[in-house]
Amino acid sequence: MRHIPKPEAGEYDPYAKEYFDLIPDDGMVIQHMRDSLKTVEEMVSGLSEEQMITPCAPGEWTIKEILLHVIDDERIYAYRTLRAARDDKTELPGFEQDDYIVPSCANERSVESILEEYRAVRESTITLLKYLPEDALMRSTVANNHAVTVRALAYHMAGHEMHHIVSIRENYLR
Repeated sequence: MRHIPKPEAGEYDPYAKEYFDLIPDDGMVIQHMRDSLKTVEEMVSGLSEEQMITPCAPGEWTIKEILLHVIDDERIYAYRTLRAARDDKTELPGFEQDDYIVPSCANERSVESILEEYRAVRESTITLLKYLPEDALMRSTVANNHAVTVRALAYHMAGHEMHHIVSIRENYLR
């Protein structure tokens, strides 16, 4: 399995450190992405439809909405990864995550369809990371007004997902 060292300060927007801290510093980010996909599948497999579409508190997202949010975020960050890895210097805009939730229609979808999409996006991301040239890992782009390296984008995707796994466990599966 490919080894991708954890990014250092200066390779990412400082807010992302909380995500990076959730991933072991062993260079195995791709394996962690594989493992966390299994964790997500196991975590939601026994839940009822009501559990999947009931927010933990007023104004919060449902589990289905969280899962689609993770998928959307990974797609956006994988796109940023591709752009940076191919040495595209075009500055990339940010996005408003809350604007994606209602149009996703997450709560109207089956959990099976969401997990199918999750697996497809994850496999695409892993394949992208797995075959990048070694020197591409330190290439960077500017996204949302902050410089970010390819390896930082990889750790962001893994850590962001882990952040939501922890949140689901703590807020929905008590």
